[in-house]
This record gives sequence, structure tokens and C-alpha cells, in this order.
Amino acid sequence: MKPRIRTFHFGSLASFVLAGALFVAGCSSSEPQTFEKAAAEATDSLVAQTGKLPSFLAKIESALAKPDANAPKRITVLDPMLDMITGQQTETTKLLERRVTQRMGLKFPQFEFLPFQSGNLTRARYLMTGTVSRVASDGPRHQVRISLALTDLKTTLVVAQASALALEENLDSTPSPYYKDSPVLIKDKVVEGYAKTTSAAPGQHADPYYMERIAASSVISEATTLYNAERYQDALGQYKTALATPQGQQLRAESGVYLTNMKLGHVSEAEQAFGRIVALGIAYNELGVKFLFNPGSTEFWSDPKISGAYGMWLREIARETVATGSCMKIVGHTSKTGPAAINDAISLKRASYIRQRLVAEQPVLATRTQVEGMGFRQNIVGSGTDNAFDVLDRRVEFKILPCN
Repeated sequence: MKPRIRTFHFGSLASFVLAGALFVAGCSSSEPQTFEKAAAEATDSLVAQTGKLPSFLAKIESALAKPDANAPKRITVLDPMLDMITGQQTETTKLLERRVTQRMGLKFPQFEFLPFQSGNLTRARYLMTGTVSRVASDGPRHQVRISLALTDLKTTLVVAQASALALEENLDSTPSPYYKDSPVLIKDKVVEGYAKTTSAAPGQHADPYYMERIAASSVISEATTLYNAERYQDALGQYKTALATPQGQQLRAESGVYLTNMKLGHVSEAEQAFGRIVALGIAYNELGVKFLFNPGSTEFWSDPKISGAYGMWLREIARETVATGSCMKIVGHTSKTGPAAINDAISLKRASYIRQRLVAEQPVLATRTQVEGMGFRQNIVGSGTDNAFDVLDRRVEFKILPCN
């Protein structure tokens, strides 16, 4: 009796390989870990998906064999990571960047990181993005999700995506100087596209709106680095360079022009820039402005260094609203301090005060505005510290409505 020969078809192998790859790509701990362990897990999972071997074999190989330092480099640029709780670059996102790039440099020398600059985009193969976002939890310990993605710059396909849960303990959410100083909540289609790209499954295209503006975003990033280093004149030049291109018409760039002109004492130019910020917010149908009030009060913050520009902000908001023929709902918010009912009342009074000031600038707005108080129900930070740390929670939002 002849032995039975069993054949193994390529199609079966391909299915087996794909199944293994998907298994490893989705294989992350379901329990939150320390931030350091979560960052390491997400990094290793991300790199495993880019190996020549199927990802589940590449992960084994990387653990058993020494990395080949002579292998061709995979040039990568990193668009600065974002805290999606606030939409800002923070000490935590900078820490995540360091941990990811350091680990990849030590364990996977085939990757080489270049600064996120326009001249490096043509040299790079991959674009890395990363986010930290809050995860809803019923337990006493708050959690965040670390997400990483690698996108092929030529095809705009996401080639790898990984995430891991971390405990929100001892994380420093202090924003970088640019985001701390920005007069508005930086929220637009570019930031949304960044987040969508970072959460996209491998094989999907990165967000097209974000990718079409990646060159301009690199110039804006360079300008922001200069601003954070207090090189305001150089930063202003870079922001203007970005704005000179159609793709550079971004909220981040206009905010940068406003901030640098304020630092340089160019008040007229700063006011014009703020007007353009408002116009972009109206076009986006939402604008969050960081008006800081004295705690428990409808009075603006007493320090003129902080509130000195508020009159100009109100003037430009009123002017742009009239110029665009817009109607709006003015929504007041408070930080998480004190009883909910009191905060609801305070937030409504703050919105009403802003409306009063706008109507004084442009009386026609009396019939084109309405107010709402949200209390602390839509807190972004939620610390209840009532200082510059949770300023985003004491914002006033302008939501654009159809005019009846």
C-alpha cells in the first residue's frame, strides 16, 4: 500500500499567514499597564507588522536573532504626537515620542528617524503618527489608549497600526508653550485627520485631507518648534511660509501668526490674524476660545497679561460673525469645582456676558445669537484645579447655526 502524499497548497499557506498576521496585530493586553510597558508593547507590535516575514514570525525572529545593523534603513519621519483629550502636544506625548523612537533605535536599527521637515518628506518611506486618548472606565482608575501608526508616504496606505492601554497615573498633561499660549482650542480637519490616520487599520488609506497637507504641516511643525524655543521672529517667518500655500491655511498656522505677533508687539498684525482664526472657526462651524474667568465669577481674569487681549478677541468675533452673515450659539463651560447646579448657572451667565459684549460691538447680533450653559458636563481636562492647567474647561464655544 502506497503512502498517501498530502499536498499543501499556496492558498492554504497564504490564509495561514494572514490569520497569523492578524492575530499578532490584534494581540495586545486587554488590561491597562504602566505607561512605559504600554508604550513598549505598542512599539513592538507596530514594528512586527512591517517585517518581511509575516508579522507573527517577524516578532519571533526579532526576539531570537540580533538585529542586522547593515540592513537597508527604513527612513521615517514623525509628525509630533497629540493628546486627543485636549488636542495638544503635551509632556506626555513628548515622553511617548521619546520612548517609541528610543526603543526602535535600540531594538530595530533598520529604522532611522529624520526630523519632521519638508526636505525630509521626499527621503522618508514612512510617516509615524501617535495619539494618547482617554478611555471610558467605570472603575476608580482612569485609563488612556496609546495608538501608533506607520503610513507609507508614497501610497498613503497605513502599513501598521498598534495600540495598548495604560493607566492614567503620573502623566504630565502640561501643554507645550505654543498650545498653552494659543487663544483657541486647536481643532480642525487636519487634527481630526491625524487622529483618523492613527486609528486606521493596516491596508486602509490614511485620511486624505490630512495627507494632502502633510508638507505644509511639516513647515508649521518647524515654526512651532521655533516658537517653543522663543525664536519668535524666525517662527513668524515659517508660519507665513506655510500660509502662503493653499494647504497651509490651517488653524495652527494662523494661531502661530497671532502668537508670534503678540510676542513681538505687533498688535495690529495680531488682531488681523485673530480675525482669520475666527473666520476659520466659522467655516468649521465651531470655535472654542479660551476666555479665562475669575473662579465662580463672570468677570474676566484680573491679570491683564492674560485677559488684556479679550476685548480685541470679542471685537473680531463680532466683526467676522457679521461679515459672514452667521448666526451662533454661545456655549459657556466651567471647570469641575463645586455643585453642578451652581456651575450650570455660572456657565450660562458667562455665555450671556459674552453675548452682551458681542451685541455691544455689533447690535445686529442681538437677533442672531443664543446662549447655553453646559456647566462642567463637557470638561476636556476635568482636573478642577481652577488655574491655567484646566483653562480649556473654562472655555466659551461658538457653534455656528443656520439663520432662520
